[in-house]
Amino acid sequence: MTKLRERKNNRKAVLRSLYEAVEHNRPEVSGSTLRAALGLPDEDLSAACEYLADEGLINVEWTSHRTPAAVSLTHGGIRMMEEQEEEEEEEQQGRAKAQEAPSED
Repeated sequence: MTKLRERKNNRKAVLRSLYEAVEHNRPEVSGSTLRAALGLPDEDLSAACEYLADEGLINVEWTSHRTPAAVSLTHGGIRMMEEQEEEEEEEQQGRAKAQEAPSED
């Protein structure tokens, strides 16, 4: 059984991969492409996709074997990834400003 941290990392990796695809004007990714890019076993990829779909962050077309055939971000998933990207940029800018500030010795 996959541990909680691994499951969370798998879900984040799926979202990042789909968001990168959207940035390159590919709104949908095949399950086989996603599986190969992330190096996840079928059961882990399926579990991550099922969770994210239940959360309303992705849409999944399933094969008859319950593995992802095609996966895409929903509007809510894109918005969440954009918010995370903005937060990361703000953190980086904050760190850069902190490093530029003269020290008071």
